[in-house]
Amino acid sequence: MSLLGIIASQNYPRTLSVDFLVIAGGGGGGASEDATGNYGGGGGAGGYRSSVSGESSGGGASAESSLTLSSSTNYSVTVGAGGSGDATSFTSGVNSIFSTITSTGGGYGSGYNLVPGWFAAASGGSGGGGSEGSNSGAAGTANQGFAGGTVTVNNACGGGGGAGTVGASPTSGTTGGAGGDGVASAITGSTIGRAGGGGGAGLTGGNGQAGGGGGSKSSTGGAGSANTGGGGGSGSRNGGNGGSGVVILRYIDSLTITIGAGLTGSESAASGGFKRATITAGTGNVSWS
Repeated sequence: MSLLGIIASQNYPRTLSVDFLVIAGGGGGGASEDATGNYGGGGGAGGYRSSVSGESSGGGASAESSLTLSSSTNYSVTVGAGGSGDATSFTSGVNSIFSTITSTGGGYGSGYNLVPGWFAAASGGSGGGGSEGSNSGAAGTANQGFAGGTVTVNNACGGGGGAGTVGASPTSGTTGGAGGDGVASAITGSTIGRAGGGGGAGLTGGNGQAGGGGGSKSSTGGAGSANTGGGGGSGSRNGGNGGSGVVILRYIDSLTITIGAGLTGSESAASGGFKRATITAGTGNVSWS
């Protein structure tokens, strides 16, 4: 066997550059457990981190640097679930992870629970929206997302923060604030907006944005869309659940990814000199050869 053949047979690791889009699960929308006309704020979008040149990360940040990795080496991946809008147990979204990149789960919206009564929105990748009884929207995470909307009027609540803008604060006692805008990426080859905030409730519910659920006065808030990290919309009795996150990876088309046990995902055909792996659920490892 030639020297080159011996080297190839030993599968020496080589360096590779991987672009990423890592979005965490969105937060649950706020609501009122007692359905007395109290309203809740929209859920914040999951944290948004991207390395795609010419695009943005969340919170108004520029794209990050691609990761330099090695072939035949395992790298951890977790796709975060969306948070709950159940009025007895609001929860934030779950973090999503790729190697050294962690995106923070979106914060839940403010709401009313019989015990302890009004409670504040939670901070997160993007923050949850404020409500009548707990006015301030919660903070987002730097370079991942924005704060939720703050309430200064009665009968309407703030939209959850989005990766692209702050959640809207209602300007009248009629319509809940819209969720904050998401951010668009063409990492898959098509431009898609993701990580928008959930709408706040009011006499008319505010709109969700880029995967975020809409707010509602008389029913459960809209759920965030799966694999967008959209925040849940606020509602009566229950808010909408946040949307699950996603991990999307782009690399040169001479490479092939192995998506390990515990993960749900697929690799695209080569296009434009790249392949893409979209991982939609689970926890496990990926590697390249």
